[in-house]
Amino acid sequence: MTTLAALFGAIPLAIGHGAGSELRQPLGIAVIGGLIVSQILTLLTTPVIYLALEKLRPASRNGRGSPHAAILAEPARLEFAAAASRPTGNLREIPPP
Repeated sequence: MTTLAALFGAIPLAIGHGAGSELRQPLGIAVIGGLIVSQILTLLTTPVIYLALEKLRPASRNGRGSPHAAILAEPARLEFAAAASRPTGNLREIPPP
């Protein structure tokens, strides 16, 4: 969105006519070209770098996913097990039919 706003803002510079337009026109064209090239490079290089770094990451404990996810999930698993084994006092015993 920001790139589009800047690009639309530079269009009058690139197509402008009048006094001094011969100096402002190359600036508008350079701004528009730079914005387009930078946006394309950002959209292409970010996923490629992410995938390359993901391949360099060491294998996790269970062989899939992030090793950090297994470490972060461990306290939640322990808390759930502790809560399941603790009586809550809210349960009533239902007599057999």
